Amino acid sequence: MKIIHETGKYVLLMKRVLVAPDRWRMFFRQFPKELEKLGLNSMPIVIIISVFIGAIMTIQTKLNTENPMLPTYSTGLVTRDTLLLEFSSTILCLILAGKIGSNIASEIGTMRITEQIDALEIMGVNSANYLILPKVVAFVVMMPFLVIFSMAIGLVGGYAVGMFSDIISTADYLLGIQYAFIPYYVFYSLIKSLFFAFIIASVASYYGYYAYGGALDVGKASTNAVVNSSILILFFNILITNIMLN
Repeated sequence: MKIIHETGKYVLLMKRVLVAPDRWRMFFRQFPKELEKLGLNSMPIVIIISVFIGAIMTIQTKLNTENPMLPTYSTGLVTRDTLLLEFSSTILCLILAGKIGSNIASEIGTMRITEQIDALEIMGVNSANYLILPKVVAFVVMMPFLVIFSMAIGLVGGYAVGMFSDIISTADYLLGIQYAFIPYYVFYSLIKSLFFAFIIASVASYYGYYAYGGALDVGKASTNAVVNSSILILFFNILITNIMLN
C-alpha cells in the first residue's frame, strides 16, 4: 500500500535527520536564521489572525447567548477557553501549516531539482540532517512562543470589542477571562503545539526532499505537505486531547 510505503520513507528520513550534526558550527550558524524565518517572520500573520478571531468570538458569543439565565461574564469565559484550548494551538497550527509548510517544502524541493542536495551527498554530507534538522528544531522551539503570543493577542482583540462598542462591557469581559481559570489548559495547548510544530516541519521537509522532477513537482510537493500535515494535526489533536483531558 502507498501509505505504508510513504510512512516507511518518512521514518527512514527522520532516522537520518534526528542524529547529532557532523559539524555543530554549521548547525548553530543555520539555527538562528531558521528561528527568524520560521518564527519571527510568522508574527505578523499570528497578530492579525488572533486579534480578529478574539474579537469575532467575543461578538458571536455575546450575540448568540442572549439569555438572562447566563451570567454576564460568560462571554469572556467562553472566548478565553476557546482561545486556550483550540484556536491558539490547533487552528493556528493549521494556518501556519499553509505558510511554513509550503515554504519549507518549496525551499528543499527547489534544492532537490537543482541538484544541490545531490552535490551535498557526493561530498559525503548527511544532507537530510544538514538541511532539515535546523528547521525542525527552530520551529519546535518557536511554536510555544507563537501560541502564547496568539492567546494574549486574541484576548486583547476581545477586550477591544468592549472598548470600541457597546456589545459587552470591559468589566464583564475582564471578569469572564479571569473567572475559574485553569492553568493546565495553557500547558495542554503548549504540549499540543510542540507535536504540531514537529509534524509541520518534518512532513514539509519530507515532501520537499523527495520532490524529483521540475518546477511543477515542487508545487505538488508544497500542496501535499500542507494537506497531509493538516490531516495529521487534526488526527493528533483528537489523540492528545483524549490522553490529556480525559
